[in-house]
Amino acid sequence: MPSTKPRIWSYIDPLNHARLQALAKRPGSNESQVVNNALSAFFAQEHEVKRDAALIRRLDRMTRQSEVLKRNQIIAAEAFALFMRYFLTVIPPVPDKDKAAAQAQGSARFERYIESLQTVLADGETVLFAALEDIMVDETAFFTKDELMRLNEPLPENRPERARSDA
Repeated sequence: MPSTKPRIWSYIDPLNHARLQALAKRPGSNESQVVNNALSAFFAQEHEVKRDAALIRRLDRMTRQSEVLKRNQIIAAEAFALFMRYFLTVIPPVPDKDKAAAQAQGSARFERYIESLQTVLADGETVLFAALEDIMVDETAFFTKDELMRLNEPLPENRPERARSDA
């Protein structure tokens, strides 16, 4: 009975031919099956390479995001440590007779602090990182090469967007 599969003729190295014959000698196997399985495995790897490339890109993006989070956490911890150092060096010790009043005032201030913190967290506006974004600059704050090239392009005469210097 003739096969419905296409027939191919190819040339291979003698070493590969010897390996092919050795694999084909296994029970229930022949050279066509070995070659077909090898080609299937080869083409499956192409799909895996594409999938792996997508995973690597995603992992790279997640790594960059993780680094930003780590940097922000370090900044927050350092800011808090500097504040605590300043606070502890500036505040004088409280005399024994005023400790009760100082504790009451401290409790009231702490309650106002907790309320302020709840408000900030509920609004979603973080005070620290908003301030840090104002003072820290990243690459998005600068022009790209393409944008610089477009800025240097002369405007056509019929476009009135820019005031002419001779007017």
